[in-house]
Amino acid sequence: MDSSRDTAELQKLLEQEKSRAMLNELVNKLTSVCWDKCVGTPGSKFSSSETACLSNCAQRYLETSALIVRRFTSMQQ
Repeated sequence: MDSSRDTAELQKLLEQEKSRAMLNELVNKLTSVCWDKCVGTPGSKFSSSETACLSNCAQRYLETSALIVRRFTSMQQ
């Protein structure tokens, strides 16, 4: 049994789980923010304005999140 290999595999698994958790958190936050902003009273389907708003909101949220990550990354270097 190679403990350094086991440690590396465990570290990789932990990083994957951390990434998955961060992605889930992002999706949940994105859903909450955009839903509150774009959807009034839910019906059987989204109106065209709700669909456009949700799409724009999600895109802006992701762009802003990426900008923040890049900014913090550059500050740490």
